[in-house]
Amino acid sequence: MKPSLKAALVTAIVLAVPLAVSSPAHAANTLTMLGADVSSLQRSLDLGAKYYNKAGTAADPYDILKSAGANYMRLRIWNNPASGYNNKAKVLQQAKAIKAKGFKLLIDFHYSDTWADPGKQYPPAAWASHSLTQLQSDVYNYTYDVCTALKSQGTTPDSVQIGNEINVGMLWPQGEVTNSNFAPLASLLKQGYNATKACNSGTQVWIHTADADSDTNARWFYDGIKAQGVAWDVTALSYYCMWHGSLANLYNVIADVKSRYGKPVVIAETAYMFTTANADSETNSVPGTTLCDGNPASWAGQATEFSWIQNTARNAGAAGVFYWEPTWYAVKGNGWDPANINGTGDGWDNMAIFDWTGHVNPNVVWTP
Repeated sequence: MKPSLKAALVTAIVLAVPLAVSSPAHAANTLTMLGADVSSLQRSLDLGAKYYNKAGTAADPYDILKSAGANYMRLRIWNNPASGYNNKAKVLQQAKAIKAKGFKLLIDFHYSDTWADPGKQYPPAAWASHSLTQLQSDVYNYTYDVCTALKSQGTTPDSVQIGNEINVGMLWPQGEVTNSNFAPLASLLKQGYNATKACNSGTQVWIHTADADSDTNARWFYDGIKAQGVAWDVTALSYYCMWHGSLANLYNVIADVKSRYGKPVVIAETAYMFTTANADSETNSVPGTTLCDGNPASWAGQATEFSWIQNTARNAGAAGVFYWEPTWYAVKGNGWDPANINGTGDGWDNMAIFDWTGHVNPNVVWTP
């Protein structure tokens, strides 16, 4: 088939998705991992944040997410963040709450004291001067330590990510991919994989990039680590429509990487705005000018876009979709910067599924 015809066909399929998949019972594929990243939630609760269900009644936020269809919670872990949150102790605490509610658990290792993403992969301060060989031991020991601590308290992780959005590597500069040389990064990923399996052989290892924007980029990365002998269980991608392109493109990338690597594919992060306004002094991470697919910045628009993303992922053969930080509404003291958590605001307040008073968007649902 000519590429132009294939693209036209895929576009037609995806544009039809919101109508074609009227019921999960009619779907050829099922999303089994219906996830939410709730990494900021413990801080919000500690600050006294309230969450309200569809009926407007105060309720446990985990119960609200479960009633909306979520079955998998994701937690980021930073090595030694200045905030004292998202560290080992807090992750252990929050994992207990998550498992007590019957959710599965995904641990997202950033291998940093702060945010790691395609534009920054800073090693923890304690590892900053370490050689690549030392970092291999660091990754193994830290991953094993966190995993076994979780296992010991009865909250064994069902999945772990070895790195967060590692498009061009992690633990820079030692683990950065330069001149398409994947060997240094691969040596670190192997240690993370081995540590996880040594802790619990059934825990799935995810390799996560923000490469849903480009099949060329996804192939470059995953081909690169595969050629170096890296093993992984789930191919994880981030998809934000304002940055990563159309639903038709998302369909193509998911379908290709699933076929090419023979592993389940999960959208580990996605979200959409419910308003273009800003709840606090912190500039919104996603400004109100970046709407997608004709969906307005409203509760209805947010729910529709999330539904379409799930439909596209499902039809392309994905195994799951995770909403990123749906509970992070603007609560004073729960800022974005771990080095100044009290003095910064929340750039995600227009992207959460709870409004600025903690009331849930009643239209947002996770659908198998």
